[in-house]
Amino acid sequence: MDLVYGVKQVMHRIRVKLYPNYLPGGEGTYLARTDSEATLSVEEVCAADRDRGGLTGNFDDYVGFVKRFFRESSYQLADGYAINTGAFSIYPNLGGTFVNIDETPDPKKHPLTFRFRAHKPLRELAGHIAVVVDGEADPSGHITEFLDNENNSVNHWYEPGNQFMLTGHKIKIAGDDPSCGMYIVPVEYNDPPVKVTRIIENGAGKIIGVIPNAEWEKVKIEIRTQFAGSGGVFLKSPRVITSKFTLEQA
Repeated sequence: MDLVYGVKQVMHRIRVKLYPNYLPGGEGTYLARTDSEATLSVEEVCAADRDRGGLTGNFDDYVGFVKRFFRESSYQLADGYAINTGAFSIYPNLGGTFVNIDETPDPKKHPLTFRFRAHKPLRELAGHIAVVVDGEADPSGHITEFLDNENNSVNHWYEPGNQFMLTGHKIKIAGDDPSCGMYIVPVEYNDPPVKVTRIIENGAGKIIGVIPNAEWEKVKIEIRTQFAGSGGVFLKSPRVITSKFTLEQA
């Protein structure tokens, strides 16, 4: 807060796009989604700290210490401890329900995941962030969210073998062109994409399936479809819809 003029300083900006809301009762409204192109690595965050003048020690040591901290945090999380970083906490969480007190935990019925909880310093940071609306997302078709159901991760992680739910607009896979389908596309390599072959539900706003085996650390989601938006009318050639976000393998 500027004490002279009484104006709160805007320190950061987040850009969003608006997507049509297809939830029951939400027709005619829009949902905002952050328009982020990439996920920053440990090295990139450390480099940003260095470039802004906050780093006084050796850069390689800094990166190594941060990575070592997260490796040890993961080890402690695996033993059931919660980790409090000051800005946020991470803690293990067992899902599902038990029919009686003697039931043995089943990984499929009782998935073990990790939850994130923001603390006061991070929550207060939101008051210094300006939100910039960049208009409506591409009306011809767009991908809004990729949910890894078993990791409970949205637009961040993907793990082969897990069930996913993809939501968006005009994403239904349709058409007689052999290229039509959903693909896992590598970001850092020129390898051919991997096609999703196990599709459980295929709709204009939602696709549910199983994540195929892919070895890449960072990927994007790609839909190739001749779906035009109504009935059995197909486009002459497939259009390609690519996710704005990048996923990392869990």
